[in-house]
Amino acid sequence: MTDESRLRRMKFRAWHRGTKEADLMIGGFFDTHAAGWNSDQIDWFEQILEEDDVDIMAWALGTLPCPPEFEGSMMQAMRALDYIPIAK
Repeated sequence: MTDESRLRRMKFRAWHRGTKEADLMIGGFFDTHAAGWNSDQIDWFEQILEEDDVDIMAWALGTLPCPPEFEGSMMQAMRALDYIPIAK
């Protein structure tokens, strides 16, 4: 599967998490950063999409410790995300 097709699939999964809050955080993170990702970063995001929304959000908000496999520059970027424009 090409990176382009993986990104299309991940965009859908990022924006269809089950709650509006998770959609905005995870989907907004994807929209903000995905265009510049390399293969390792795509792999990271694909792996984190397998986790529960409440865990991802807690790690990003700092209310739960982040597992070592997800800690790093990508999680730091998710933590730094402070505004998601909402299309009307």
